Amino acid sequence: MELPFAESWKIKMIEPIRKSTRSEREQWLKSATYNMFKLKAEQVYIDLITDSGTGAMSDRQWAAMMLGDESYAGASSYYKMKDIITQITGFEYVLPTHQGRAAENVLFSCLVKEGDICPGNSHFDTTKGHIESRKAIALDCTIDEAKETQLEIPFKGNVDIKKLEDTLKKYGDKIPFIIITITNNTAGGQPVSMKNLQDTRMIANKYAKKVIFDSARFAENAYFIKTREKGYKNKTIKEICDEMFSYADAMTMSAKKDAIVNMGGFFATNLQEWYDAAKIKGIAFEGYITYGGMNGRDMNALAIGLDENTEFDNLETRIKQVEYLGSKLDEYEIPYQRPVGGHAIFVDALKVLTHVPKEQFPAQTLAVELYLEAGIRGCEIGYLLADRDPVTRKNRFDGLDLLRLAIPRRVYTNNHMNVIAAALKNIYDRRESITKGMKIKWEAELLRHFTIELERVK
Repeated sequence: MELPFAESWKIKMIEPIRKSTRSEREQWLKSATYNMFKLKAEQVYIDLITDSGTGAMSDRQWAAMMLGDESYAGASSYYKMKDIITQITGFEYVLPTHQGRAAENVLFSCLVKEGDICPGNSHFDTTKGHIESRKAIALDCTIDEAKETQLEIPFKGNVDIKKLEDTLKKYGDKIPFIIITITNNTAGGQPVSMKNLQDTRMIANKYAKKVIFDSARFAENAYFIKTREKGYKNKTIKEICDEMFSYADAMTMSAKKDAIVNMGGFFATNLQEWYDAAKIKGIAFEGYITYGGMNGRDMNALAIGLDENTEFDNLETRIKQVEYLGSKLDEYEIPYQRPVGGHAIFVDALKVLTHVPKEQFPAQTLAVELYLEAGIRGCEIGYLLADRDPVTRKNRFDGLDLLRLAIPRRVYTNNHMNVIAAALKNIYDRRESITKGMKIKWEAELLRHFTIELERVK
C-alpha cells in the first residue's frame, strides 16, 4: 500500500486564534468600510489576505536570528545573505531593501521615466504602481489563455512572445526593460516555463533589451518546472533556479514569500552600472548598502530561508496543501483559476456571483461574503486592484476578477482548508440570491485597494 502524503515538518509552537459571531463580523466589516485590509488581525479567524511575511519560520531560521550582526556597515549577516543569493541566482551584486516594493522603487527610480513602456507578463500591484506613478505604462503581454480560468494548461503565466515582439518593434527606445513575474500572481499564481524564459531572453537579445525577474515566488516557479516541464524531472530545485536566472539581467524580490521571513527583500544583478546607480538610491531610500532597511537578524533568517525553501520537500509540502484546497473546491464544483497555482487558490468571482454586475466588483463582494460567512479574510485580485486607467481615469474591467485565498507557509492545517472550502460551498449554494455588490465611497489615486472605502449597493 502506498503511504499517504504528509508534511515534511512537525509543529513546535502554536498561536491561538479566536472564532467570532456573524453579528460581530458584520459590525467590524462595516467599520472597516468593507476593506479587508482595514480589519484588525484579531477580528480574523483564518487569514488568507496574503502569504507575504505571514509564514512560520523554521528552527534554523530562529536560531540564526540570535546570531544577527547589527553592525551599520559591513555586517557579517549581509555577507551570509549575499553568498546564498549569489549561489542560487548567480548574481554578484546584491542590494538589500526592507521588502520587494522597496527594491522596485530603488531600481525603477534609476530606469523608468515618463513615457516609457514596460512590457511583461501580468505586473502585480506594486510593480504596476511604481511604473504608473512615474507616468510610464505597464504593458501586459501575458498569453491569452490565462484569462480562461477553466482551461488546464501547465504554464498559464507565460509571456506571449508574439505580443512581446510586436511591442518591442512598436515602442523601441521607449522600453527600458522587460519584466517577468515568476510565478505570475495576477494571473492566478501561474508559473512560467523554462522554455518561455529562454524565448523571452532570445527576443530581448534580438532587440538589445534587458530582462528583470520579479522573483517573489521563484522557488515555487522552479517546482512547477520540475514537475510539469519535460527535461527537468531529475534536476534539483537549485539547479533549475540557476538556469532560470541565467536568462535574466537582474531581479527584485520580496523575500517575505519564498524566503519565508517576516520582512525583507533585495535587488540583485550582474550589471555593475545598474548596481552603482541603484545603491545611491538605496542609501537615500532604505539605508546603507549592507543593510538596506533590514536588521542583521533578519538577513540571517533570509539566508537560511532561501537555502531551505529551494529544496523540493519544503516546496512540495507547501504546494500540496494548496492542491488539497483545490481538490475540495472541485468536489463542490466551485470555479477557480486552473490549474492550482503555487501560493493560492484564485476563485473566479465572475463565475460564482453571476448576478453581480462587474461595476459592483464581484470579487470584492465575494470577499465580503466569505468573511461574513466564516471570518475568513481573502484578497480581491481584480477590478479594484486593477486601479483606474492613468489616462482616462476609467475603471479597468478587461481582466480577471478573482478572489485570492493566499495560504501562509507552514501556518494552517488541512482542517483549516476544509473550513475554507465549506464556507465557500455555503456561499456558492446561495449564489443566486446575491445580486448586489459594492460601490466606492472614496479611493486613493494609486494602489487604491489598500485604503479604499466601500459601501453596499442598496
